[in-house]
Amino acid sequence: MKVYQTSEIKNIALLGNDGAGKTTLTEALLYESGIIKRRGRITAKNTVSDYFPVEQEYGYSVFSTVYHVEWNGKKLNIIDCPGSDDFVGAAMTALNVTDTAILLLNGQYGVEVGTQNHFRYTEKLGKPVIFLVNQLDNEKCDYDNVLEQLQTIYGSKVVPVQYPLETGPNFNAVIDVLLMKKYSWGPEGGAPTISEIPAEEMDKAMEMHKALVEAAAENDEDLMEKFFEQDSLTEDEMREGIRKGLASRGMFPVFCVCAGKDMGVRRLMEFLGNVVPFVDEMPKVFNTRGAEIVPSADGPTSLYFFKTAVEPHIGDVQYFKVMSGVVREGDDLNNADRGSKERMSQMFVCAGANRIKVEELRAGDIGCTVKLKDVKTGNTLNGKDCDNRFNFIKYPNPKYSRAIKAVNESETEKMMAALNRMREEDPTWVVEQSKELRQIIVHGQGEFHLRTLKWRMENNEKIQIKFDEPRIPYRETITKAARADYRHKKQSGGAGQFGEVHLIVEPYYEGMPAPDTYKFGGQEYKMNVKGTEEIQLEWGGKLVFVNSIVGGSIDARFMPAILKGVMSRMEQGPLTGSYARDVRVIVYDGKMHPVDSNELSFMLAGRQAFAEAFRNAGPKILEPIYDVEVFVPSDKMGDVMSDLQGRRAMIMGMSSENGYEKLIARVPLKEMSSYSTSLSSLTGGRASFIMKFASYELVPGDVQDKLMKEFEANQTNED
Repeated sequence: MKVYQTSEIKNIALLGNDGAGKTTLTEALLYESGIIKRRGRITAKNTVSDYFPVEQEYGYSVFSTVYHVEWNGKKLNIIDCPGSDDFVGAAMTALNVTDTAILLLNGQYGVEVGTQNHFRYTEKLGKPVIFLVNQLDNEKCDYDNVLEQLQTIYGSKVVPVQYPLETGPNFNAVIDVLLMKKYSWGPEGGAPTISEIPAEEMDKAMEMHKALVEAAAENDEDLMEKFFEQDSLTEDEMREGIRKGLASRGMFPVFCVCAGKDMGVRRLMEFLGNVVPFVDEMPKVFNTRGAEIVPSADGPTSLYFFKTAVEPHIGDVQYFKVMSGVVREGDDLNNADRGSKERMSQMFVCAGANRIKVEELRAGDIGCTVKLKDVKTGNTLNGKDCDNRFNFIKYPNPKYSRAIKAVNESETEKMMAALNRMREEDPTWVVEQSKELRQIIVHGQGEFHLRTLKWRMENNEKIQIKFDEPRIPYRETITKAARADYRHKKQSGGAGQFGEVHLIVEPYYEGMPAPDTYKFGGQEYKMNVKGTEEIQLEWGGKLVFVNSIVGGSIDARFMPAILKGVMSRMEQGPLTGSYARDVRVIVYDGKMHPVDSNELSFMLAGRQAFAEAFRNAGPKILEPIYDVEVFVPSDKMGDVMSDLQGRRAMIMGMSSENGYEKLIARVPLKEMSSYSTSLSSLTGGRASFIMKFASYELVPGDVQDKLMKEFEANQTNED
C-alpha cells in the first residue's frame, strides 16, 4: 500500500443516532473505494462494522470501527461510532483523534437526541461538522423539514450543498449547488450520471448557490472582497472558502445520500477528499506539558494509543494515531506512561476486522498493531529524545450502576480480571470494589451498556454473573448534643479488663467555637480542653476528637485507643451501618484501674459510649443528591417532569437549547437507579441526561424510618 504524506491524510468521525445508517454508509464507502468487493448487510451479519459477536447478537453497534478509504490520491481514515448514548465513550475517543465529524441524519426523523448529543461534543472539542441526510428513499422522508430543523437549531451556518429532486421510493437524483449540476443514478446506484440542472429547478438552485457562495466568502477576507466585486466565486475559491469555514466552524454544509442504494456516496468522498481540512490545517494538539505538537513527518516519533480491541485468536489489537514523526516496522519505542520499551513488530491499516500490512505510517495517520507487551489505552509511545504524553480524552460521568457478582463465588477473581480487560476496550466502564457498600460496583452509561458487558462476560468469558441494585452510600450524622458513660469490665482469673469513658457528642460544623459548658439533666459540665485532633474522613466530612480529661482520670496513653473505638463506630453508624460524619466528640472523664486497664479496654469502652451517645443525639440519615440535566423534546416535557417529581426531585430550572428543552433538577441517587430505562421508555429513546454528585442532604422522616427498619431486618437475618 502507498505511504501517504501528512498533507494527503484526513481523519473523520462518523456519528449519528441509532438507525441513521452509519454501518450501511460504511459498506458503501468501502465498496466504492475498492477496499471490499461486495457490500455486506446488517441482516446477513457480514458487514465490516459490527463484526463482534455481541453486536451481531443485539443488532446495534457497541464498538467503534476504524477503517480507511483511498480516493483520488487521498487517504480518508474514518471511525464509525455507535449511535446509542450508552456507548458515548467511543464517540468521544473518535472525536479526539479525528479532525472532522460527519453527522448522519435519518431522513424520516431529522434531528434526534443522538444528533444533539454528538453535536454538543463536536462543539466542546471545536471540530468541523458536515450534516449528511440519509435514507432519502424512505417514504416518510421530508428533506425540507430536516433542513428547516437544522437551520432552526444550528442557525444560518447550516448551508445545503445538495438537495433531492424527490424523496421517497422514487428518489434517484440530487441537485448539487456547489458544482451546479444534476446527479442522477440508476437502480443499482454507484457512478452517477452528471447533467445540467433542469430549467424548472434553476431558480431554486441559483438561490441556494448564492447562499453557499456567500457562506464560503464569509470565511476569508480576500474571498469576501472578490465576492463583493464580482458577485460570484470560482469552484476552487468556493472550495477554499468552505474548507476555511469548516475548520473554524463558520459553516456546516449539508449533503444528501442514500447509503442503502449507494447513491451520492462517490460525490461525498469527492467532497471529503477535495474540501475537508487536512490534518495539518487543523488547530494543533498540545501534550500534557502544554507544548504544541506539530503533525509533521520531520518531528520526533510520537504515537498515541486511543483504542484497544480484544479479538479471538489474536488477543489485544491496539489502535494508534501518529501524532508526529514517522513510525516504521521494527522501531523500538519508549512507553512514556509506563516506563517500558516496545518494538513495533507489525503494523496495519484497518477496515474493521480486515487489516492491510504496512511498513511505515506518517504524522496524522491512524493504524493498529498487535503483540505489544505493556501498552494500555491512553498510553504514548515515543522515539529517541522525545518525552511527549497525551491525556486529552475526558469521558462523561457514569449514570447507571449495578452491583456485580459471580454466580459461582470461586470465579470472582477470574471475573475481576475479565472486567479489567474489558475496561481497556471501553474506559467508560468503571469498576469499583466498594469497602463501604461491601459490593463490587460496575458503573456505565446506561442499561444497554451494562447489558453488553453481561453478555460478553457470559458468552466470551464463560462466567455466569448476576446484577443487583447497588446499595446507596448513605451517611449518618447527629442533630444535637448528647452525653454517655460506659464501663467495660471483664474479670476472668488472672489479669482482667477495665476501662470507663465519659463523653459528649455534638454536630460539628466548620468554624464552631471550642467546647465550653454543657447542661444535661440539670447538671452542668465544664470543659477544659487539653488537645484537639481533626480527622478528615475519607468518605467526606470530619471527626473532631477533643481531650478534656482533668486530674489524670484517664492516662494520656489510652486516648488513641478511645479514638480508635470511636472511629470503628463511625465506620458503621448505628442507624443503617453507613459511615457517620461531621461529629465532635469530647472525652471529659472516666476511670482506669492500675492493673487491669489496657488499650483494648478503652477502645471497647470508647466505642460503646460513642454508640450510645450517638443514638441519643437526634441521629439522622443523609443521602447523596445528584444534579441532573435532562435534554427532552418539548412534546415530552410534561411526562418527564411528572416522572421526576415522583422521584422526589426538586426542579431547579428549565431552558431551551437547540430545539430541545433542558430540565435541571436535584434528585436523590436512590431514585435514579433505573432512570435511563424509564426515560427511554417515556420518550421513545428521544431524550438523554447527565448527572453529577452535588451534596449530602437529610432524608425525609418517613424514608428514614423505612431505611432503619430495613437495616434492622437485614441484621436479624444475618444473625
